[in-house]
Amino acid sequence: MTPPSIPLHVWLLAAFDPVLIAVAVWLGWRATQFGKVFIAAIAALGVSVIVSWIVTGIGLPWIAPISHDTPTLYPVRAIAALVWASVAYAVRRVSGR
Repeated sequence: MTPPSIPLHVWLLAAFDPVLIAVAVWLGWRATQFGKVFIAAIAALGVSVIVSWIVTGIGLPWIAPISHDTPTLYPVRAIAALVWASVAYAVRRVSGR
């Protein structure tokens, strides 16, 4: 039995979920310490998965759908959330705000 093969574009769609990006950037920007970036990433992951699940459940098309027959790709979403929150935190620190 071979593991399922997931195309690269599906991985990228999970990393570029607009809700994930918006929440991670907003919370990463507001973080006052780097340790809070991890909390921002966890929150962004949770919010994006819930929103994707609701939108997919309603039947609307979504960039990164979640259902029983599509991969959720939690590791990809978690790493992407951490990257987006870290970038927002770093930009805020460099800009001096």
